[in-house]
Amino acid sequence: MNNGKAVVLVVEDSTIIRMGAVDLVLSAGYEALEANDAEEAIRILESRNDVDLVFTDVQMPGTMDGIKLSHYIRDRWPPVQLIVASGEAILEESSLPTGSKFFSKPYDERTIIETMALLMLKDV
Repeated sequence: MNNGKAVVLVVEDSTIIRMGAVDLVLSAGYEALEANDAEEAIRILESRNDVDLVFTDVQMPGTMDGIKLSHYIRDRWPPVQLIVASGEAILEESSLPTGSKFFSKPYDERTIIETMALLMLKDV
């Protein structure tokens, strides 16, 4: 947490969708960080030690999609909570790291906010 506010990193290559997700995070009362792809997300995680949750898309440009990114984060930063979303892929949560949550797009914003709050409780 940063100054008492949980920090959520939104990883999404679509600017419009990322802006919506950032607004959702801010409306939930969290600090929002943004990354366009997995490589940028990793750079942010390496430069900070206060990211509580990563909210990532599955389909992204670059060498790592959201599934690979979530496994990488779980291995390297185990306390970071994970929410994965996709507009194309339907995933079983068993294909994601333990404790991750998956949502199909379009997702219900209230459900995402409630899930973020529940995952943050695990972090306490």
